Parts: sequence; C-alpha cells; structure tokens
Amino acid sequence: MKSLFLALFVIVVSYSVPAQIKKPQSPATKAPFAESLQAVVVTTKDWTATSGSARIYERGSRNSKWKSIGESFPVVVGRSGLAWAQDSAPEKATEFKKEGDGKAPAGMFPLTFVFGSAVKPEQLAFPYTRVESQTECVDDVRSNHYNKIVGRLQVGSFDWKSSEKMLEIGPQYDLGVFVAYNTYPVVRGNGSCIFLHVWKDASTPTSGCTAMERLNLERIVARLDAAKNPYLIQLTQDEHKALRKSWNLPK
Repeated sequence: MKSLFLALFVIVVSYSVPAQIKKPQSPATKAPFAESLQAVVVTTKDWTATSGSARIYERGSRNSKWKSIGESFPVVVGRSGLAWAQDSAPEKATEFKKEGDGKAPAGMFPLTFVFGSAVKPEQLAFPYTRVESQTECVDDVRSNHYNKIVGRLQVGSFDWKSSEKMLEIGPQYDLGVFVAYNTYPVVRGNGSCIFLHVWKDASTPTSGCTAMERLNLERIVARLDAAKNPYLIQLTQDEHKALRKSWNLPK
C-alpha cells in the first residue's frame, strides 16, 4: 500500500513541478516612433543635470504636426544625469547607459504599461499592473527575468539575487509608467527598471528613472492611449535641437 502511494506521489510531482516553472515572456514587437501619435518630451540643460522639464505632445496622424497638451512641468532624472541608450544613440556617441550608473537613458522609448498600488482605475484605457507585496522589478544581470516586473509567486523560478520590491518603495511607486528601455531585446548589463514615477521631492534625483509631482504624472496617465503608441523622448536641450528635424521631434 505504501509503495502504491509513493508511486502515485512521484507521478503527481513529476507532472506538477514542471507546470509551475514559467519562462519569461518574449518581448513584444517595438512600435516604431514614426507610428507614435503621443509623446512625453523631457529635456535637461546638459548631460550632468539632474533636473529638467517635460511636456505632453500629441498629433492626429503620422503626417500631422505635433501639438503641445498643457504647460511644461518640472522633473528630476538620474543622480548622474543622462547617458545614451545604445539603440537610440547617434554615431558620435561615446558614453552609454549601464546598470547601476545612476544615469537616466537618453533617446526614444515606448511607454508600455501603467503600474500602481491601487486597483486599476475604471477610466484608464491602458495596460495596468497592480503592485502587490510579491511584485518585484529584477535588476540582477544574471537573471532570466532581468529588466522585467514579475510576481514572485507567479514566475516559479527565483533565479535573481537583486530586485526592487516595488510595494516597499512607498508613495514614489504608488503610480508609475514602465519605460521600455533596454527591452527590444533585453541586453544584460545595459540597465533596468526605468519608469516614470512620483518624485520624492523637486530636489532629489533618482537612480535612473524620471520622476515628477504626482499631479503631473496623473496628467500623463490619464491621456495614455495604446492605439497612439506613446513614447518617452528624453534628451539634453542641445541634442533635442540637433536631432529635432531628422527624428521628427516635437519643438
């Protein structure tokens, strides 16, 4: 009888354990900026500045001119300023963002989903991830989940030793937007967990994200429309001027 029970137990375990191991999902296809009808433009004074300004823009079609939505507002960026994202950098670029460098990425990046500590707002027509006690953003470069927000109890395989436990961050992560930097594809060591989120205050920079007053973040979130392929454009003032025509950027 014991041997029969043991055999049944082994069979059940052999089927159930693999089913719990979930592989990371492949990244979705990146929508090109040419198809974007919505953008948040952030500019800083220079590469070492830790603060800047942001403004929301929209256009009616790919061939329409960009129009500003509302006034500009202040933001803070990485404690070490900005550095080029490798997939956005012009040929002249010599310094690129890396994991742990304290720099926010410069370039153009899709905004792919909103996250927050509350239930999804009824009026929000955009992908939403609720931040719970087991929600983590993995910044361990050795992990298969690097640069992904995961539910620790859902992924099955805990192959990381370093992550941001997002609910523990507090009010700064009560609302945020995932910036799809280093996502298409994910390159280990190029940087992770880049968000638009609520700032601590106007004088405290981030570890690489772009942060702002909650009211201004709510303005962004309220307008996000997946059908418009929203982007974050983040550059120094000089680079924005130099690239505006060739990249077809808002003024």
